[in-house]
Amino acid sequence: MRDDRRAAAVAGDVHQVVPRTRLVVLFGGRSAEHEVSCTTAVSVLRAVDPARYDVVPVAITRDGVWVSAEEAARVLAGPGPAALPPTLKAKGPEVGVLETLALPAGGTPVVVFPLLHGPFGEDGTIQGLCELAAVPYVGSGVLGSAACMDKDTTKRLLVQAGIPVARWIAVRDTDAQTEAAVAALSGAVDADLGWPVFVKPAALGSSVGVRRVTDPAGLPAALAEAFSYGEWVVVEEAIVGREIECGVLGDHPAEASVPGEVRPSREFYDYEDKYVDGRAQLLVPAPLPDHVADEVRRLALAAFTAVRAEAMARVDFFWAPPPADSEGGGPGLVVNEINTIPGFTPISMYPRMWEASGVSYPELVDRLVALALERHARQAGRVGRSRPEPG
Repeated sequence: MRDDRRAAAVAGDVHQVVPRTRLVVLFGGRSAEHEVSCTTAVSVLRAVDPARYDVVPVAITRDGVWVSAEEAARVLAGPGPAALPPTLKAKGPEVGVLETLALPAGGTPVVVFPLLHGPFGEDGTIQGLCELAAVPYVGSGVLGSAACMDKDTTKRLLVQAGIPVARWIAVRDTDAQTEAAVAALSGAVDADLGWPVFVKPAALGSSVGVRRVTDPAGLPAALAEAFSYGEWVVVEEAIVGREIECGVLGDHPAEASVPGEVRPSREFYDYEDKYVDGRAQLLVPAPLPDHVADEVRRLALAAFTAVRAEAMARVDFFWAPPPADSEGGGPGLVVNEINTIPGFTPISMYPRMWEASGVSYPELVDRLVALALERHARQAGRVGRSRPEPG
């Protein structure tokens, strides 16, 4: 019987022995990182093995409409760069959310791969939707996704776990509406952080809305821009150091990749340097002393655990060598951010660090899908269990 089944598979029998996993790739979204998500999605869609996956690309427009991404399929089928045209949001018929997530008949496994950077996708919202629909999905769960999306919450959890972070002040928009309030904040920066500082939206990534502020005069404009993206902002001390990143993959136990280093071409690694100019240097592996690289991996895993991340994350550091390693000295390794849906193009740091660690891009996708199915199977045994009868 086994030989017959193998022969049928080799002959290309349409009745496959093992059904392909339906991979629903969600991208676009309502956040300011919409274009970044589209670029990431094309890379993933091109990397997946069509013999293993029945890929269903679904775009979410800027106004939250779910559409069948027929344009994405056309881009993938033909030659050209891995980028989606800006007209994508107007293409494809609208699809129902529950219809998209519905489990097909015949036992075909379904996995959602959310590639939605920023709010309304990376922050636990899509993850919660998948949990309600009882559909496996790639990446961190609701708690880890939400905790890592908010920079203030991330820092609080890391501090609680004894992991070093840059000093910061969290500010709500209602507490910075008057000149007197901004002046008070400026005084707090003087006393607790020192200038310059970085002003960032608390719940956004890709360096969108981030400004480096060198003195009190620049604070109002930076706050206004950051608050345009959300009601909470973090004002963070500027650490002069090298930008080091580390990938984390897996669960029970998770693994850390070789570290990489970003060398910005601008004053800091901003949106233009990441996605427009493309002149930043990305070094993998990072040229670090062995003991520093080991500490990067240790801290990356500790941070991953502290924020309840799962399956994958990219942990970003600053490294300002302490006095024992350099003149003047700095705080050493400091965790900057944790990204639960990191950039996923083949040239993005997360896949590149895993490539250097022996995991190819297609293998990385396969492992993430397998992790999603494993977690779903674990949770399925707990959901709906009845309480034992007393006595």
